[in-house]
Amino acid sequence: MYTLMVADDHPLFREAIGAVIASGLPDSLLLEADSLEGALLKAEEHEEVDLVLLDLGLPDAEGLSGLRQIRERRPDLPVAIISADQDRRTILDALDLGAVGYITKSTPRPDLLAALTRILEGQLYLPPDIMRRPPSEAQRTPPVDEDIRRRISELTGKQLEVLIRLTHGASNKVIARELDIAETTVKTHVSAILRKLGVTGRVQAILAAGSVDLDALLTERHEPSR
Repeated sequence: MYTLMVADDHPLFREAIGAVIASGLPDSLLLEADSLEGALLKAEEHEEVDLVLLDLGLPDAEGLSGLRQIRERRPDLPVAIISADQDRRTILDALDLGAVGYITKSTPRPDLLAALTRILEGQLYLPPDIMRRPPSEAQRTPPVDEDIRRRISELTGKQLEVLIRLTHGASNKVIARELDIAETTVKTHVSAILRKLGVTGRVQAILAAGSVDLDALLTERHEPSR
């Protein structure tokens, strides 16, 4: 069905991932690597790889350098980070480098399978619980880009609500349920948001909105004028 690769230097974790894939994605092939170099070699040997699950703690790669190297050598290869690191800035930086998802190692097994399925279907996956946390003072983004703020201010109230949920890592289905609207309507709003922000995808929209306090902007919309 699919060919996946897990690059992690802990055999027990690779075994756990294998068990999840075997039970939830039957007939899929799992390749394993315990180093970045091993992952790169396997990626060259197996052009049919659908997804690489990359740990940030490999012995021959530091932080996001492994993701950067894979993107340079195989820009066509989808890579999702799977890590114990739950830093919000790290997640956004991974997206900026081209990751198609970020899965924490504390993710429960059913949620892990749902995340893998979502990524393999071509959607972005972010850990909602982490993305909902407001960044700490030390992690706050640079000063607001006034052009982006102007573009965001031109969104309708409903589009702003959709954008907020996008930045939380919510899927179209979840957004539809939370806002009590049709999933097709969510897709229409997302398309309008991308157009108004001048970006080409959800990742770029999330990154662009990172310097703006969207919740405060939405609150201002709801406050009665004086």
